[in-house]
Amino acid sequence: MIAKLSGRVDGTGEGFAVIDVSGVGYLVFCSARTLGGLPPSGEATTLLIETHVSQDHIHLYGFADAAERSWFRLLTTVQGVGAKVGLAILSVLAPSELVRAIAAQDKALLTRAQGVGPKLASRIASELKDKAGGIALGPGAAVSTAGAPALSALDSRASDAVSALVNLGYRRADAFGAVIEVQRRLGIETPLDALIKAGLRELSA
Repeated sequence: MIAKLSGRVDGTGEGFAVIDVSGVGYLVFCSARTLGGLPPSGEATTLLIETHVSQDHIHLYGFADAAERSWFRLLTTVQGVGAKVGLAILSVLAPSELVRAIAAQDKALLTRAQGVGPKLASRIASELKDKAGGIALGPGAAVSTAGAPALSALDSRASDAVSALVNLGYRRADAFGAVIEVQRRLGIETPLDALIKAGLRELSA
């Protein structure tokens, strides 16, 4: 199995890139996020690879980082999420946004991806809510760290703070991320009024 490709960008198209490795061109399917981060044709690059083998084809899926590849693997465990839909989701939501969307059960964010309707979004959010926390997001990207609550559940103060921020017009995923960040900085015992005020500052920063 191919786990990584290091070579030069030979060309790109809608949903794919060709990576030249010592004269051999590998067709790699990628999210828009990964494609957008590739250097110009002829320049060196490295992609992490997930190899899918079936009776009639071998497909390579390329990712800019380990978090994106981990999310692809996780998303495609959900019934109805194939490789195409998995890449579509990763094209509109970065790994850190996905963690927030899943943890906050923000199904509307998931439906932004092509091929994801309300029913599938609900299934994704429900099935992955207890698994999302196991994915490393890289330096500075995590929304759950030491001292913060688990992704699958918020304490009552944090839940009330998120609800208050949503009632003020903020998206649930954004409100969730702000409250998590405040609890990370100030501690999980931060009073509700302080959580809301600090969350508002975080959202307006």
